[in-house]
Amino acid sequence: MPELILASTSIYRRDLLERLGLPFATARPEVDESARPDEAPQALAVRLARAKAEAVAATAPAAWVIGSDQVAELDGRPLGKPGTVENAVEQLRSMAAREVRFLTALCLAGPDGRRFEALDITTVRFRALGEDEIARYVERERPLDCAGSFKSEGLGIALFEAIENRDPTALIGLPMIATARLLREAGFAVP
Repeated sequence: MPELILASTSIYRRDLLERLGLPFATARPEVDESARPDEAPQALAVRLARAKAEAVAATAPAAWVIGSDQVAELDGRPLGKPGTVENAVEQLRSMAAREVRFLTALCLAGPDGRRFEALDITTVRFRALGEDEIARYVERERPLDCAGSFKSEGLGIALFEAIENRDPTALIGLPMIATARLLREAGFAVP
C-alpha cells in the first residue's frame, strides 16, 4: 500500500481519518492561508486544500497526500478562524439567526502529479443567540481554531436550528464520504 500523509496537524482531521483504519502520517503544510483580493470563499477553500496537499506532496513524491480546508461563508464573504475570544464572540454574534455556508474542500495529491478533488457544502442555520449564551459558549468550548467559531461535534450543536449537508463529518473539517471515495479512486482498499 502506498504511503498516505494527512497535510494537517489538526486533531479534528486526524481523528476523522483514523476512522478508515489506514496507516498514515501527518505533516504541517507550509501554506499562506490568506485570501486573495476578491477571492470567492469557495475558490479560497479549493485553492488552500490543493496548496496544502501539493506542498506536502512536493516533499514526499511517492506518497498520496490529503489536503483539506474549510471556509465559512456569510453574505458572500469568508469567515476565518477567529484566533481570539473577541473575534469568536463577534463571529457568533454576526451569524445569530442567520444561515452560513461551510465549504470544505478536499484534495488528494499523488505520484506523478495525479490529483483527485471534492467539495462539500454544508448549510448551518443558527438560532437567535443572546450575548450571554455566546459568551458562555466561547468560554466553555474555546473554539478559537475553528472556522465559524464553534465545534459541531461538541457543545456548538446547541447553537443551531438545523444543519443541511450530505456528509456530517465535513463540518468537523474532513468530509469522510468524499475522502473514502477519493482514496478508492487512488487505489486504496477502503474499507
